[in-house]
Amino acid sequence: MEILKRPLMTEKTLAIARGGYYTFVVSQKSNKAQIAQAVSKQYNVKITDVRTAIMHGKVRRVGKKMKIRIKPNWKKAIVRVAPGQKIDAFDVSHEQEKK
Repeated sequence: MEILKRPLMTEKTLAIARGGYYTFVVSQKSNKAQIAQAVSKQYNVKITDVRTAIMHGKVRRVGKKMKIRIKPNWKKAIVRVAPGQKIDAFDVSHEQEKK
């Protein structure tokens, strides 16, 4: 089972990444211990806290007859790394310096 699907990069998640919190889209069947182990193994950091939330799928209207489609639910995890550590995948400060 793949626990980490992808990092979630939005304006808000990049802003809280400066405080040591990083957000990921994870498998709905994973628990906090599995998420912490997967993140620490993949990014080589120590995890101090994990928070999870089930995000409910949004209702979308599509087509000429305005048919309703419901996006699937998904789970996000907000992990906190130990002080002094960071995950380089979320670091966009070096990209802004190039501009």
